[in-house]
Amino acid sequence: MKNLVIVESPSKSKTIEKYLGGDYHVVSSKGHIRDLATTGKGGLGIDVEHDFEPTYKISSDKRAVVKELKDLAKKSEHVFLASDPDREGEAIAWHLANVLELDMEEENRIIFHEITKNAVTEAFQHPRTIDQDLVKSQETRRMLDRIIGFKLSKLLQSKIKSKSAGRVQSVALRLIVERENEIRAFKSEEYWTLAANIEKNGKQFSASLNKVDGKKAELKTQADVDAIIERCAAFVVSAIEKKVRKKEARMPFITSTLQQEASTKLNFGAKKTMQIAQKLYEGLPLADGVSEGLISYMRTDSTRLSDVFVKDAESYIEEVYGKEYKGRARQKNNENAQDAHEAIRPTSVFNTPEKVKPYLTNDQYKLYKLIYARTLASLMAPSKSDVVNAQIVSNGCEFSANGSILTFDGYLKVYHDYETVKDEMLPPLQEQEQLKDVELEGKQHFTEPPLRYSEARLIKEMEEKGIGRPSTYAIIIDTLQARGYVSLERPSEGSKTKVFIPSEQGELTDAKLQEFFKDIINVSYTAGMEHHLDEIAAGKRNNIEEVRTFYNEFEPLLENAYEHMEKKELERTGETCPDVAANWCIVSDVWEICILYQLPGMPLYQGEDEDENAVEEVCPKCGSKMVTKKGRYGSFLACSNYPGVTYQEQQNQEEPSLPESCPECGHELVRRNPVLVRPLWAAAIIEVPLY
Repeated sequence: MKNLVIVESPSKSKTIEKYLGGDYHVVSSKGHIRDLATTGKGGLGIDVEHDFEPTYKISSDKRAVVKELKDLAKKSEHVFLASDPDREGEAIAWHLANVLELDMEEENRIIFHEITKNAVTEAFQHPRTIDQDLVKSQETRRMLDRIIGFKLSKLLQSKIKSKSAGRVQSVALRLIVERENEIRAFKSEEYWTLAANIEKNGKQFSASLNKVDGKKAELKTQADVDAIIERCAAFVVSAIEKKVRKKEARMPFITSTLQQEASTKLNFGAKKTMQIAQKLYEGLPLADGVSEGLISYMRTDSTRLSDVFVKDAESYIEEVYGKEYKGRARQKNNENAQDAHEAIRPTSVFNTPEKVKPYLTNDQYKLYKLIYARTLASLMAPSKSDVVNAQIVSNGCEFSANGSILTFDGYLKVYHDYETVKDEMLPPLQEQEQLKDVELEGKQHFTEPPLRYSEARLIKEMEEKGIGRPSTYAIIIDTLQARGYVSLERPSEGSKTKVFIPSEQGELTDAKLQEFFKDIINVSYTAGMEHHLDEIAAGKRNNIEEVRTFYNEFEPLLENAYEHMEKKELERTGETCPDVAANWCIVSDVWEICILYQLPGMPLYQGEDEDENAVEEVCPKCGSKMVTKKGRYGSFLACSNYPGVTYQEQQNQEEPSLPESCPECGHELVRRNPVLVRPLWAAAIIEVPLY
């Protein structure tokens, strides 16, 4: 009988099976097999009255998978659970053990951080039991997300027609809206700078005004600049400082820094970065046709590198670049980092980007090259530059000039494509030397508002504030856009970087959440909760008490919101109902309906192209047949006993096609309000009326 090994992803099962040999059969669970049910009070799948006991249900799309796994488990001598090495992976292993009725005390949990033969075979030499504390941490996170997601989303849908809210999602939205409010409130102020443009021995350089009479220079108007120019006469070099500046390479990638660097250097979105990294981790066929994982696990917040990799990399650096290029391994983790993980690194230093390039897509190659260069650079010697600072004075006005030249490239030998050094040396200068060819130039500036968040800046902010986890950043960003709360766009024609701009619905959602839930939808509360989840994972905090504490805080806020949150008015379209001459209102994503339709005898107007066909479904209210009705903006199911019974069901609709250009001005069209099914189109440059 073979040993059964269950992994998460089908794409790596064949590779691992080849590594393990004929005694093992490797199959995939295809991710989670169970989730919280949607039964019970409020559809939470959580028994609030009995210590928040969760109820799990096998996902409908995983029933066939579970049946196959059960059959294989019965025929196997041993079952090993090799899901991913994080909390979600631990939870998947626990759910599998429950469903397959495995012994929780059995050492059947396998952990590996890279998919290479050595790593996989070594992992099977050290199986362990399922970490119940990690499972409790994931379960607590899931329960909190379910409570907030279900209850807040239902509230917002009923009150302001917003699609969803979330524990971390709503805080990320808060950051974006807060930044937008800061930009709106910003008042630009004028200021000036003054530079001394100097020429000596045919070489030009510039010195900036730093101090006036020993105090920091503050030039607010042109008059201030003119006054300085008026008082300056002879320019003398008062001091020269020479030093060697060393610059260390940055740490190897963790999830957040990989997403940030891929965004700024490769123009990859967070979601795209993680999708490509997943493929590199799971493995791709190389020269011999055998798949091999090219990077270590990509969901991590630790900068640690394994001793084995460090040893191989140091030997490689010394052999290829020389002994002087060899640096040292460094590690710097935040206090919540899970150090059981490694940084994101190549699985083998000998798999150079050029060596594996023929087997990768262009995007895979770009990301792998970035990861390889960053990892190798982190183990190389710092770069060195000769730096010169010259202080130049004139009648109490102190100017500063700087120059530097790279004398040893160090880690830049491999990271030069992503980080450049600008050499700008000063001409030879001597202390007390008088400079004769000097021209003063004042420049007017205006203070700039804070920058909107790009993907990279938002991820960095979330990481620094402890909001969410590395594995969730891409999902959060994707969800905010999918819900229509924010858009990612270029702020101007010349801009290369896309930034987040909140929509009207996004700002309304944030405003209502802050009005009624500011005590829990904020940065500090969410970061504190993440810390509590880490403590549960470490066995230092009770998971049930954590959920109970939150629930007791949340429920009164929710009740108050239901009572006092103002309901959003239905939006009038400006058209009139042909039956009662009342304004139309959009009350659904699918059809328009007369504002008076609830009055006795008032018909539901469905448009001139009305068409209806009987279907197999029956009306849940009266048992009559349901019919398909086709309105001018889509189809829906309605009771055939209408108008006596007004039950209706929405049907899936095709997305309305986008016209080629604006009929008013001819400019490119963009969709301004994706919530309405009647498409509110507007020109990309100017707003135009509905047509």
